[in-house]
Amino acid sequence: MSRIGNNPVAIPEGVTVDIKDSVVTVKGKLGELTQNYDTVEIKVEDGNVLVTRSADNKEQKAKHGLYRSLMNNMIDGVSKGWTKELELVGVGYRASNQGQKLDLALGFSHNIVLNIAPEVKIETISEKGKNPVIKLTSFDKQLVGQVAAKIRSFRKPEPYKGKGIKFVGEELRRKAGKSA
Repeated sequence: MSRIGNNPVAIPEGVTVDIKDSVVTVKGKLGELTQNYDTVEIKVEDGNVLVTRSADNKEQKAKHGLYRSLMNNMIDGVSKGWTKELELVGVGYRASNQGQKLDLALGFSHNIVLNIAPEVKIETISEKGKNPVIKLTSFDKQLVGQVAAKIRSFRKPEPYKGKGIKFVGEELRRKAGKSA
């Protein structure tokens, strides 16, 4: 029994859900998202999205909870949006943006310039005495996570000093250095 899959997803005001030919389209004030689905049935009843399965085999049980979570993420995204914040820890690590181009100085010989998808809004915050922060905002949770993971992959946090790009609030496992 899928506990997540059985929960209905409430549709807030200003959000419309259309289901046609195994494609779900969710429209809201922030944007529009589509998702293909198979092996489960998705219905809209009484202002809720319901995901049901016809059998109890392993594949359908797995996809039951998956598609319910995807519907919830899509509805939350087009109504509220998703945000990820990355922090640059290290001497001389800097971030700046001009429109959708992110310019990162991470201690390499050249700066890294990354073009960000137009659906993602990017903001860089640099305050004196604090680490630079990159703030990513979008209505698509998968895209925000993918862009954040790409940025983090340029300089992952190392376990000794903690230098690198980390998510705000992320706890790093630290190691002891050499003992004399």
